[in-house]
Amino acid sequence: MAPLNLTTESSILIIGAGTWGCSTALHLARRGYKNVTVLDPHPVPSPIAAGNDINKIMEHNELKDGASDPRSAAFSTFTRAALKAWKTDLVFQPYFHETGSIVSGHTPALIDHIREDEVEPSETNFIKLETAEDFRRTMPPGVLTGDFPGWKGWWHKSGAGWIHAKKAMISAFNEAKHLGVTFITSSPEGNVVSLVYEDGDVVGARTADGRVHRAHHTILSAGAGSDGLLDFKKQLRPTAWTLCHIQMHPEEVKRYRNLPVLFNIAKGFFMEPDEDKHELKICDEHPGYCNFLSDPDRPGQEKSVPFAKHQIPLEAEARARDFLRDTMPHLADRPLSFARICWDADTPDRAFLIDRHPEHPSLLVAVGGSGNGAMQMPTIGGFIADALESKLQKEVKDVVRWRPETAVDRDWRATQNRFGGPDRIMDFQKIGKDQWTKIGESRVRL
Repeated sequence: MAPLNLTTESSILIIGAGTWGCSTALHLARRGYKNVTVLDPHPVPSPIAAGNDINKIMEHNELKDGASDPRSAAFSTFTRAALKAWKTDLVFQPYFHETGSIVSGHTPALIDHIREDEVEPSETNFIKLETAEDFRRTMPPGVLTGDFPGWKGWWHKSGAGWIHAKKAMISAFNEAKHLGVTFITSSPEGNVVSLVYEDGDVVGARTADGRVHRAHHTILSAGAGSDGLLDFKKQLRPTAWTLCHIQMHPEEVKRYRNLPVLFNIAKGFFMEPDEDKHELKICDEHPGYCNFLSDPDRPGQEKSVPFAKHQIPLEAEARARDFLRDTMPHLADRPLSFARICWDADTPDRAFLIDRHPEHPSLLVAVGGSGNGAMQMPTIGGFIADALESKLQKEVKDVVRWRPETAVDRDWRATQNRFGGPDRIMDFQKIGKDQWTKIGESRVRL
């Protein structure tokens, strides 16, 4: 598809000021685009953005010898570029901590899955962990005090670690703004309620204050909220995960500094405490939650509708504490200081969706992080800009194209090769009002 007379003078509207929206704004500004506007109902960092987080995992593994899966090759291209930029781009470099990571499981089936899918055959870049003492030695004394029942894993010391997602997103936002990008991040002025169509094409967006923001090109990059603004032909499933924080003492924070990420693919993960609030983040691992409601556009069918809540189900808290009992039992009974649900949008094959809409050529969709979006922050905007300019490299373009054929008869409850919890997609509609944590109530519809 031709780039539709795209020039650096063209007006470009970005819907969503989260991880991908801020990255895209930055890369467009760096390429000299002079008329870029970003709309979002919340100031950056939005309280409902998945990237508004004290840490996210960042890792890159090269493809195994002989690997031919185009999706894996494309994902490796994305993460290779991101890792390089986390190390070299001054906008992002301060927020990457290359502390290494540990991937592990606690049943023979899970361990076999990791060995086959996660670890290089030579294992030259991995240290195998076979006993509880092996795990404990990866961190300073007193950090890992658990018995690690049944656990085995692999320690990857380079090319992996964690990012301070919130600070990196703010940094991208500030640099984009410095380079001339206009951000309208408030409600109702930045709250997009609909796309605007003329002659079969998208010509902009309407915000809740009634204003129409016209643009030569519109980029829809609103994460899980994107599904409410466009018919994605079932290509997006808003899916949520759960996280919580534990307050740490100042002397503990010193001991917990520069730790590798510890990830059990069916129990959960943690990273070092936040340097500002001294809070340790723990995530329980599971295939995800959806919020299934009747689909108003498809009678008799359902769809997952995201909402924001700074609480998690009690069952998620219990799973997080189970993870702690295996690894750090000295923390397992501490009260939670913070919790939230965190939304993303899954595509059927968990590959990103970055393409011009086949029926609306002025609309570019940039969605479908599928649980891997935040780590791409330094460079995903460059790939999105490439798609806008119709020069995305073929091996990537073929994978991230508009592909509704992959969603025919889609099973909304597919686990998509994720593990943990009850080994199924859970439904927030089945969580009673009294089955949530009580850290403080906040619920806002996207």
